[in-house]
Amino acid sequence: MSAPPTTTAELAQNTQDAIGPIIAFDNVSIAFEDNTVLDGISFQLPRGETKAIFGVAGSGKSTILKLTLGLIKPDGGRIRVLGEDVTQMPEDDLFELRRKIGMVFQESALFDSLTVRDNVAFRLMEEAKITEEEIERRVVEALSFVELEHTLNMLPSELSGGMRRRVAIARAIIAQPEILLYDSPTGGLDPVTSTTIVELIIKQRDVYKTSSLLVTHRLQDAFIMATHSFDRKTNHMRPLPRGERGEVPMTFLILRDGKVIFDGDAQELAQSRDEYIREYIS
Repeated sequence: MSAPPTTTAELAQNTQDAIGPIIAFDNVSIAFEDNTVLDGISFQLPRGETKAIFGVAGSGKSTILKLTLGLIKPDGGRIRVLGEDVTQMPEDDLFELRRKIGMVFQESALFDSLTVRDNVAFRLMEEAKITEEEIERRVVEALSFVELEHTLNMLPSELSGGMRRRVAIARAIIAQPEILLYDSPTGGLDPVTSTTIVELIIKQRDVYKTSSLLVTHRLQDAFIMATHSFDRKTNHMRPLPRGERGEVPMTFLILRDGKVIFDGDAQELAQSRDEYIREYIS
């Protein structure tokens, strides 16, 4: 992997609500028709932490991301993001809040008719105050971070699945967001490519220390993240010494039947005596 840019954790430390959690769900419930998806869940994402969300299909993992963005409203409870109550915010204010959040979609969600350069720059091109020269510099920096600077003028159809996912990460980080949301970033990828994406997520986590929610179906991905850190000298992830926690906190949230049944770190998860959890992680 190419060397990371010198700008690091300070990029994520500029909100007014710097003391409290960056995301907080308080007794949140939501149902679609007769199907209760989330039933009074509560959890927090402290600033700088990465939290991986697990659960069987339909357990509400992606729903949590949509609620965080204010794309849907809960039936009950409160959600605070960057100190703001998104359950009460009008759409214009939500639009401004979303500017501080980067999103990596499961299928990349790139614009087929735009080049890689324009896909990555799309968010910045909406900002009237940013010059063309600054946009170009930041596009190259973001693509260099994911080692795809040579793809500037290519179309998404010319890229492999893993490359498209890396472009999606570049697009998400170009605006230097305070929060990153990942929706199954390794979904549909082969094991080797999945590991490359996981290493890139670890790199982003440890260099920028951006607060992140990560939805995944692959426990292995999150365990790799919990047991590895990014080494700036080698520009690759490295395993942590046994029992050692990384500099950036990494936690796990497990959903079952609309409830949070576990919220803790990898060591606590491995020590859980809950039969369902032990079967889930085995």
